[in-house]
Amino acid sequence: MRSSKRLAAGALAAALGVTTLAACGGSDGKKASGGSGGKTVTLVSHDSFNASDPVLKAFTAETGYTVKVLKSGDAGAALNQEILTKGSPRGDVFFGVDNTLLSRALDNGIFTPYEAKGLDRVAADVQLDKDKHRVTPIDTGDICVNYDKKYFADKKLSPPQSFDDLLKPEYKDLLVTENVATSSPGLGFLLGSVAKYGDGGTSRSGEAESGGGWQDYWKKLKANGVKVVDGWEQAYNTDFSGSAGGKKAKGDRPLVVSYASSPPAEVIYADPKPAEAPTGVATGTCFRQTEFAGLLKGAKNEAGGKALLDFLISKKFQEDMPLQMFVDPVAKDAALPAEFTKYGAKITESTTVAPDKIAKNRDQWVKTWSSLVLK
Repeated sequence: MRSSKRLAAGALAAALGVTTLAACGGSDGKKASGGSGGKTVTLVSHDSFNASDPVLKAFTAETGYTVKVLKSGDAGAALNQEILTKGSPRGDVFFGVDNTLLSRALDNGIFTPYEAKGLDRVAADVQLDKDKHRVTPIDTGDICVNYDKKYFADKKLSPPQSFDDLLKPEYKDLLVTENVATSSPGLGFLLGSVAKYGDGGTSRSGEAESGGGWQDYWKKLKANGVKVVDGWEQAYNTDFSGSAGGKKAKGDRPLVVSYASSPPAEVIYADPKPAEAPTGVATGTCFRQTEFAGLLKGAKNEAGGKALLDFLISKKFQEDMPLQMFVDPVAKDAALPAEFTKYGAKITESTTVAPDKIAKNRDQWVKTWSSLVLK
């Protein structure tokens, strides 16, 4: 269901296919010595997983575990493959299920419980399965509306900062977003509106009933000229006028649904680098995603898989992760890179929706959204 899981999928200069990385061996810190699972641990992931070479080499030297990364497309497709191979998984650990799909993974029983070492350093509010420890939180990211600073400066118009602002006539025909049924950012933006306005109800046919809620919001947003495209790549790198790709494509929409980490990426990958990010974030439009990893049931190398989960929340990996995948660490002792703090937006009030509520309503919400916005 996702055409773009992370900004990193489109922004990184080179994506890994199958690679190796190191994971900590065990609580005693000794190198892996083979055992029933051997020295290879397979991490199944979406296409946006990445880690830097120095971190990989350091962990390999330290532990002896070699981790093969098996990338499997977008997050939804990767999860579906693990559900289909439940009990006979393609790897030992799965990385990349987020809070919008968490209940699907847990309900299908694809994970073996494991309480990773170091969870005491992870914020409690992201430990959504803390009673059973079937998954371990790894990172967070905020889906938010981004804006083209130059456009709004040239027009002498203040950029929008909230969901309500996007309905104002001065922003008519300026926003491009992604299809909820095919895109992670698109779905996150919908869920943000659900959290903000509530569920006004739908009929059995999927049509919105009277009573306001997010359905009424999207009717108004449609009337204000929102454009919907299939995925993040087209929205951000073609239609959005503020991105490097959008400038080349002569994009004409100065507002786009993307990530709070998009502005730092615009600076990091620019040549020459600008003094400030060319894009900004409407901080009142954000939806918080939390991404998890879990030990796959039936893993051939269960010991290595557990060690890998410990590694993923280690300070070394957590501090390497932001500039590799453009996400925020969950470990409280992990410092953000200077590029994030200098060029990124500080999101203090991101919305969220409980995974069980998403599970219960997701399909109906998508169906209703499609009937409201795409017809």
